[in-house]
Amino acid sequence: MSSIQPAQHKSPLVPSLFKTIRSGYSLGMLSKDVSAGITVGVVALPLALAFAIASGLTPERGLYTSIIAGFFMAFFSGSRFPVSGPTGAFVVIIYSIVSRHGYEGLVLTTLMAGILLVIFGFLRLGALVKYIPYPVTTGFTTGIALLIFSSQMKDFFGLPLVDTPPEFFDKWGAYAQNAMDFSPATFGVAVFTLLVILIVRHKIPKVPAPVVAVFLSTLLVWLFSLPTDTIGSRFGTLPTGFPDFTLPYGITFERIRELFPDALTIALLAGIESLLACVVADSMTGDRHNSNMELISQGIGNVASVFFGGFAATGAIARTATNVRAGAHSSISAIVHSLFLVVVVMWLLPLTEYIPLAALAAVLVMVAYDMSDLRTVRHIFQGPKSDWSVMILTFALTVIFDLTVAVYTGVMLASLLFMRRMSELTGIHTCVSGEEEEAAAHDIPLPDEETVPDGVEIFAINGPLFFGVADRFQSTLDAMETPPKVFIMYLHNTPAIDMTGIHALEAFLERRQEGCRVLFAAVQEPARRTLQRVGILRAVGEENIYPSLDEALLRAEEILEEEKRK
Repeated sequence: MSSIQPAQHKSPLVPSLFKTIRSGYSLGMLSKDVSAGITVGVVALPLALAFAIASGLTPERGLYTSIIAGFFMAFFSGSRFPVSGPTGAFVVIIYSIVSRHGYEGLVLTTLMAGILLVIFGFLRLGALVKYIPYPVTTGFTTGIALLIFSSQMKDFFGLPLVDTPPEFFDKWGAYAQNAMDFSPATFGVAVFTLLVILIVRHKIPKVPAPVVAVFLSTLLVWLFSLPTDTIGSRFGTLPTGFPDFTLPYGITFERIRELFPDALTIALLAGIESLLACVVADSMTGDRHNSNMELISQGIGNVASVFFGGFAATGAIARTATNVRAGAHSSISAIVHSLFLVVVVMWLLPLTEYIPLAALAAVLVMVAYDMSDLRTVRHIFQGPKSDWSVMILTFALTVIFDLTVAVYTGVMLASLLFMRRMSELTGIHTCVSGEEEEAAAHDIPLPDEETVPDGVEIFAINGPLFFGVADRFQSTLDAMETPPKVFIMYLHNTPAIDMTGIHALEAFLERRQEGCRVLFAAVQEPARRTLQRVGILRAVGEENIYPSLDEALLRAEEILEEEKRK
């Protein structure tokens, strides 16, 4: 995965399509968009069917999602090139929601996720998505890949299972019990599909391999009347025509509270996946997306999708890359992709009933392999132990429990580890008379006299003074055996102070022994504003705040002289 580089925080919330039309849109550009849109539509067809089936839904719902969500997300997109629809990232969580709450529960969950995405966009939170740690996204993506792979083994081998257990280990237990009853014909079709995908990818990479593989597999099954399940034999005659507009029902506060964690997970996944698709497009074209407008478009598309029989969708990285390579000029190509699928739903849907489920299972096995991104996993293992530990934990939680638990736990643990690293980077050092070498080693510049006067202690903090450091700061202060007559708080490299750090400073000022003068030296402006607001500078006295360590030391010598004269 690439790191997300969002557009400027203050970019106006204007869809990319509007900008394209205002800047001039010619017939030549339209021709490129139509050609690219049809190409992506052909690629999206088998994927939409496969993702819907893998999510525990009927295949036509995948097409409805690609049409409705794809259209609205393209119309309001913050980028010119993303193509949206059902993706592998959602398969696991959608299947879980459908198995627990039915399609009606999925509708409400997707609706809430769409509203959350719109709110995120208007609050301009697009830039915050990049702060989800890389090991977390890699961990749950690899976990999803394994779960998708596992879910396809029934159709890949043609196992005689009526109901497949949803839990990972139970699923593989059921596979093991029925392994000897696999269908050779089904397994042969699946292997044939995999081989075609691999050969087409290697020999003619510009041709969409899944489309060629599914077409040839369907032709093979039809010509030789192979005894294997097809979409038609499993789901019956698919409904042609477009679904009616339907409002969600059964919305209660209890239902909203129950489904909100899943909705938040879908919203986060949609945000991550869509912005990654935008980044891929930017890297291929040199364009620059508006991350906040993209989140709004994802929200609108998801809300619209469930009104017409669809489910959760997001920007599809592979389809976006195909769109760019096919010569797309604007988001009109993604709109054409949706219109192409309208034609399929209205007039060609019966033809999809001949597609063997083993072929779609093979396509999803390849999707799982691509999602796992083993090269990235190996690269993370070469990095810090804390990063690959977070990745493994997120992966394990995704597989054993669910995606919601994995994402929240992974982000929380990564944040805690980051805070520990930050606290380790913040140096807390003291410099007293006779310890000039220590001061120099910690980048504490000495005065012209090259000595620290007796009775003066310099306390330097190199880094932010925040809650991760405050305890060490307090311990260092408490460890002082004899309090100095003058205590210089040297904050030359302290860019920020949070309330925990402020509390530690206040406790020190309150507990200092009588006769101990406190001076502040070289306080950076952001930290100075904070200390001013909370009243610490007023408590110390403005006359005890100095712009440099040299000036603070001169004042310290004056204080010592004054003490001697008393």
